Amino acid sequence: MSIWDAVVGQPGAVASLQRAATNPVHAYLFVGPPGSTKDEASRAFAAALLTGRDDPTERDSRLVLAGEHPDVREVMRVGPAISAEQASEIVRQATLAPVEGDRKVLILHEFHLLNANGAGKLLKTIEEPPASTHFVVLADFVPIDLITIASRCVRVEFMPIPASVLADRLVAEGHDPAAAAEAAASSSGRLDRARLLAADPEFAARRSLFAELPARLDGTGSTVVGAAAEVLASIEAAAEPLSARHADEIDRLDEREKRLGSRGSGRAAIEARHKREIRRHRTDELRSGLAVMAGRYRDALVAGTAADPERVIAAVHRLHDSIEALDNNPNETLLLQSLFWSMPVVR
Repeated sequence: MSIWDAVVGQPGAVASLQRAATNPVHAYLFVGPPGSTKDEASRAFAAALLTGRDDPTERDSRLVLAGEHPDVREVMRVGPAISAEQASEIVRQATLAPVEGDRKVLILHEFHLLNANGAGKLLKTIEEPPASTHFVVLADFVPIDLITIASRCVRVEFMPIPASVLADRLVAEGHDPAAAAEAAASSSGRLDRARLLAADPEFAARRSLFAELPARLDGTGSTVVGAAAEVLASIEAAAEPLSARHADEIDRLDEREKRLGSRGSGRAAIEARHKREIRRHRTDELRSGLAVMAGRYRDALVAGTAADPERVIAAVHRLHDSIEALDNNPNETLLLQSLFWSMPVVR
């Protein structure tokens, strides 16, 4: 057993962090896509910094990995971005002495959403924190507002997890090898999404639904409206496992608040994160499904079965435009209806 067991497919990052833990600097920046297990790596690194050992059964390590150690503070954004007010609270937390040991770690999540005012408030503190404070900054990418802070941190890269590694992990967690391979291939290198898909008995049915749409979309209003409603209903049902996991997390939070009190429990941040995860899950499902549709149209072009190749090529472009438009949180119903209305029939 190792404190690094939850970090998947990142051997280079783990090796770098194991070396760094023996003689750490003041700040680290973990950069990589969602689901690359950089969050899990931040807790493992914090445990190594506090204990100096690789023993997940040791009391301090157990608390850090569970997100409950008093000397490891995880900061989650509450609003659409990390605000100046949140940044001021991070500065205050950084100045406080450790509660139990001689080190404390501040893990700052989703720092790619830090706004310019927040960055200005945090720069000096991250550049020169108290000797007992270490920062671990997590970001999906490095935007312009984060470049100066990034230059004050040791950067550690996290990559999308290879599908073969994801499949092996899912099988080790008890999933059927065939289902694990299909979920891994459709997860875009993300362990969190691969787990959701592998545990979803309707995953294959949703892929089939999208794959069959090019043969069903005949341009009539009733077909378009019905297809959009069917797709959205399937995506709504697909979120049930994630919602169940969120409910379990809230139950555990309720229990912890009963034992320790609600002060500092982070309930607002957790509930905001749940809403973001549901939204991301819906977007991921739509992206994945529209990509399946695009693949079906490309297959028709390759096979020479498209009656009007120019319309089919245009359809593939429109599908990819719609995938990109999902970044702007559009009205899903209107987006799908408008898209489906323009799709040619391919059988």
